[in-house]
Amino acid sequence: MMMLDLENWLGAHSRRGFVWFAKRLSGNDTLANGTHQAGPYVPRDLLLRLLPALNRPERENPDVHFDLDIASHGDRRRARAVWYNNALRGRTRNEARITNLGGTASALLDPENTGALCVFVFEPGGTACRVWVCRGEADEDVVQDRIGPTEPGKWRLWHPAGDAGFEEPEIKANCRLEPAQMPPEWLEEFPSPVELVDKAAELRPGMDLGVDRRLLSRRDCEFELFRSVEQAIELPKIHEFGGRAESVEAFVMLAQPILQRRKSRSGRSLELHTRRIFIEEGLEEGRQFSWQAESEPGHRPDFLFPSAEAYKNQNFPVERLRMLAVKTTCRDRWRQILNEAARIERKNLLTLQEGVSESQFREMTEAGVQLVVPKPLAAKFPASVRPRLLTLDRFVGQVLGGSADPPS
Repeated sequence: MMMLDLENWLGAHSRRGFVWFAKRLSGNDTLANGTHQAGPYVPRDLLLRLLPALNRPERENPDVHFDLDIASHGDRRRARAVWYNNALRGRTRNEARITNLGGTASALLDPENTGALCVFVFEPGGTACRVWVCRGEADEDVVQDRIGPTEPGKWRLWHPAGDAGFEEPEIKANCRLEPAQMPPEWLEEFPSPVELVDKAAELRPGMDLGVDRRLLSRRDCEFELFRSVEQAIELPKIHEFGGRAESVEAFVMLAQPILQRRKSRSGRSLELHTRRIFIEEGLEEGRQFSWQAESEPGHRPDFLFPSAEAYKNQNFPVERLRMLAVKTTCRDRWRQILNEAARIERKNLLTLQEGVSESQFREMTEAGVQLVVPKPLAAKFPASVRPRLLTLDRFVGQVLGGSADPPS
């Protein structure tokens, strides 16, 4: 299929009553890490609302069959959703799953689609579900131009016709601020990414958590901060817009800055948190690491160690040089780092993607890429891959200790 087909597909599913559920497929969703779950995770309460016929608590383990069309891959089948609800009867299980997907023949379970952005479109009344599994960056750009960025471990709801009834999930990091709690200047001009990261570090210092958990905790906190500021500033404008007769162009002018700000925040957040943690761990910027410094003309790795000056000094031992690229997702984007810091053979890549397939990992390794993954996310990766991942905590230890050894 050509890109135009995706545009047409999105347009055809933008009518009133449709609800879009978007997420990135994790190693637990696909069959990448061998857990053999029934299918992609959809929050139970949400699935019960999207498929109303499933919401029958008076029955034990109610189920419903529905048409599932994965248009991106030409796959149509009769899927089954089941609510395992024996917790209502004194036992422990209370979850919902989508089954009958066809194993690895399904794009939703194919390990090679781990990390892919996926859009589920539920039709009014819950009679059918249409799916698009993005096949690469071009597909993802088209989808995210509509709904904004969707990060690993987070999911989005979208109402293409502006319907009410389903709300975005709350990020339970307890960092949400009411307008009266925000610095007054934030309500006049949206805070910069650095300001939000600094505020998240103030609210979640987490020095006792270790590097990996501190990073994830602060990321959730900063995301919740961002959303609370966004609501304080933009929601009154949206309400005002809804009360006036305006042109389509006026709506686009209102929506575009919101989406662009979300993309900007998503693109910079992880590297800003990482930079702050490096400093907290005792690395001196300019002497023990350089941030966004030029390695070669047109190439700026996120981090160089010990410094850009050392990198450009041809007499500095190459075995003491390191680089770290930072990308929230790596399924397709890992190749972008191969031409960065040409003097350094092994490229370290920090990612929050929740898993890769064994073949994807092998390809990265053969290209000289070392994945750096916060420890709590390691369980989303195949068992054969986990011992070869590098945690951010261990990477920092290597930099401080001068070791360049990869995981055994």
